[in-house]
Amino acid sequence: MHQVDIFLAPGFEEIELVTVVDILRRANINTRLIAVADHTAVMGAHQITLEADITLAQADNDTQMLVLPGGGPGTQAMMASVELISRLKAHFAAGRPIAAICAAPMVLAKAGLLRENKATCFPGCEAPLLAAGAIISGGDVIVDGLITTSRGPGTAAAFAFELVRQIKDEAISQALRTEMLFD
Repeated sequence: MHQVDIFLAPGFEEIELVTVVDILRRANINTRLIAVADHTAVMGAHQITLEADITLAQADNDTQMLVLPGGGPGTQAMMASVELISRLKAHFAAGRPIAAICAAPMVLAKAGLLRENKATCFPGCEAPLLAAGAIISGGDVIVDGLITTSRGPGTAAAFAFELVRQIKDEAISQALRTEMLFD
C-alpha cells in the first residue's frame, strides 16, 4: 500500500505540490504522484512541468491518504474528473483520510465530503464550500475527522508537517520542522 497519493492536474500550484511531496518524502513517507491527465508530464500554473509517476487511469486505490494541491486551473481540472471524484468518495467511505489545499477543497465540496466539516481554503473560494455544507474556518491548517484543509502556497509547509504528524507522529513532524529550520 502506498501511504500517500498526490494528484497533479494541469494548472496545479507548484509550491503546494513540491513543498508537500518534498516534506513527505523527507519523512520517509511513500508518496506517489498521479496525473489526472492522460499523460504523466503535467504543466503547473506557472509553466513548470513535473513528471507524475503514473496516470489516474493506471493507479490502483490501495493508498492510505489522498492529497489535492490547489491552483485555479488545476482545481477546475480535478473537479471535471469523474474518475477522481469517484475515487475521493470511495476513499472517504472506506474511512481513509483526504487532504486538500488552496482552491482544492472545492473538489471535496463537489464530491460531497465537506457537509458539517470545518474547512479552510484560499480566500475567495469559500462559496462552493459553504454551499456544500462546510463550516468555514480562518485557520491556516484545519483538521476535522478524515479531512485536512489548508489555505494556500504560504501554508504549504505547515500543511505538509500536519500530514507527517498524521501519518507518522508528532515527534517526527517536529524533528523535521527543526531540521528544515521552520522552528
